[in-house]
Amino acid sequence: MEFLEVAKETLLKGKTRCPCNKCKLNKWFDLGEVGGHILFNGFYKNYRQWIFRRRVEESNTLEIPNDQENVVGRDDMNGLLRAAFKVDNSPQPTNKPQDPSLSEANFEDEYSYDMHEELNFECEEDDEFPSTNTNEEEAKYKRLREASDEGLYEGCTTFSKLSFLLHLFHLKCMFHWSAASFNKLLELLLDAFPYIKEFSSSYYEGMKIMNDLGLGYEKIHACPNDCMLYWGEFAGKSECHICHRSRWKNVKEKEGESSVKDKGTCKKGVPAKVMRYFPLIPRLKRLYMSSKTAEDMRWNFDRKDGNIISHPADGEAWKMFDKRYEEFAKDPRSVRLGLASDGFNPYRLMNTSYSTWPVILIPYNLPSWICMKSTSFILSVLIPGKQGPGMDIDVYLQPLIHELKLLWEGVDAFDAYSGKNFKMRAALHSTINDFPAYAMLSGWSTRGYKACPSCVDSTHSYSFGGKIVYPGCRKWLPVDHPYRSQTNEFDGTEEHGLAPVRVSGTEVLKQQEKVKYVYGKSKVVQKKRGRLEDDELDDDDDDNDQDESNRVLWKKKSKLFELEYWEHNPLRHNLDVMHIEKNVCDNFLGTLLDMRKSRDDKNARLALKKLNIKSHLWPQSHQVVLTTICLRLHTLCLKKRKKDFLQSYKILKFLMGMDLICKGV
Repeated sequence: MEFLEVAKETLLKGKTRCPCNKCKLNKWFDLGEVGGHILFNGFYKNYRQWIFRRRVEESNTLEIPNDQENVVGRDDMNGLLRAAFKVDNSPQPTNKPQDPSLSEANFEDEYSYDMHEELNFECEEDDEFPSTNTNEEEAKYKRLREASDEGLYEGCTTFSKLSFLLHLFHLKCMFHWSAASFNKLLELLLDAFPYIKEFSSSYYEGMKIMNDLGLGYEKIHACPNDCMLYWGEFAGKSECHICHRSRWKNVKEKEGESSVKDKGTCKKGVPAKVMRYFPLIPRLKRLYMSSKTAEDMRWNFDRKDGNIISHPADGEAWKMFDKRYEEFAKDPRSVRLGLASDGFNPYRLMNTSYSTWPVILIPYNLPSWICMKSTSFILSVLIPGKQGPGMDIDVYLQPLIHELKLLWEGVDAFDAYSGKNFKMRAALHSTINDFPAYAMLSGWSTRGYKACPSCVDSTHSYSFGGKIVYPGCRKWLPVDHPYRSQTNEFDGTEEHGLAPVRVSGTEVLKQQEKVKYVYGKSKVVQKKRGRLEDDELDDDDDDNDQDESNRVLWKKKSKLFELEYWEHNPLRHNLDVMHIEKNVCDNFLGTLLDMRKSRDDKNARLALKKLNIKSHLWPQSHQVVLTTICLRLHTLCLKKRKKDFLQSYKILKFLMGMDLICKGV
């Protein structure tokens, strides 16, 4: 190989920079090991001009950097810092004449490679990304570089101070350590190992170092009634302009300071409610700053689905979006995002009333075996509160929607894989959530007789045993399907209807614009009210002639329609199928085994009798109170049969991840 022949004459201390795809000129090895790296990892495609292979007499100022001779730690901290701060440590080429045999033209003749030609896409690119680091960023980089170059203690080659701190914070996140326990661990480590050099002695000091790596979050004050955010034009307000509640907490005065009992004072500086927002643009930029993830972000561009849906890129919605927005689709680096949200109790106490709602983004550009891993998720919004935000979740999505608008127009970013600056664009592909969160994000009411978002106002439903049921699922079957004519197996009727036509985004937007919704939970709500008395709809006399379906079905206009492309997105919202399957499995097994989640009771039996179906399950006339009623399917309710069923269930094998869900049934 010509490269190895040239490298023999330009060795420095018996070593040379390794130009393989893995090392990328950042590490020094002997010539034999460099040849093995090139053979197994391939040649670094962006190294076209061999500026590091000059004669020794022409490059007497080129030396192996000290940080490469004495690398501290098993982790590539220097590579992490270079990617985070866009630092290129490669020496710049000099103006001295170069050997014609080593010219760029001769190199390209043998090892030419055009990435854009291979990927077959067109995009606007500038020259190499200029250094945009400010003095403050340079100071941060210098501090972090010093921490990464300094061993944890004298003679330590496993951890540097920075890498050890990163590992500690990683463990804290994985195992949910509190800040107090983290402080105690640091105190114990410093007491047990006094030879450790100057190291962070508390969680606070460690966070100051971690903050230099960037990707922090913003604290945005919010109205405790979820009416508004103190953000943007309202950042300087001191009270909510909707409910007029103070921005600050009411702190009770100490005894003797006031003669009025339970009088509270508004203490400025202690916000009543704080939302955490994690900016999206720098996180997407960071994905392209690393050559490893930047290459994965192009995965979906040239792949072939083979008529198998294994990724959102295989679906019709993705392809229809590409046809409508061709300029966006022709660049493989355009980002597609999924949005998911659900509530959980962070205190793990079921008797504690608290609900935190995270909003998570999923980069669908990544391969299917990577994008759904927790390490690929992007936390965007963290909404605290004793209660969930409900329909007011749009209030907290305002900063995210603002950034999505900027990303649709395009922001400057650096692609480490191609070594070029480009305009990074991103679009929200769809949302994925359970049924209650579906209502919160879409604005559709998923409660009552018109809860189906696909059938909308043609939803077939009625009351059955005190519960609302939706038996119209057979209309989605082919017209000649035998289930359509079966009566006793279903609700006693035949199904002759056809599946409704999906409503377009334009039509949905027209319907939602007729609904007037006021954000916030300060409105007076009756304890019991019908659907037509929903407090979130405007009931003025001017709207009395409005169509009832339009007035009832939509509860608000979704903020997502502020995105230019959302109206034309064919698939805006998805349901979490695994979540629904788990709930159905719980109810099914609970009914079979007469457990707590059983749906078999006296009202259900009476409803069967009213429909004149399944007479063997009707309650007998001599039974006054039915306390324990089970389905009499081959005497499954007997203890022995229950035990046999559970033994068989125990040895069943499930797909990866499903076994954890089924163990909780």
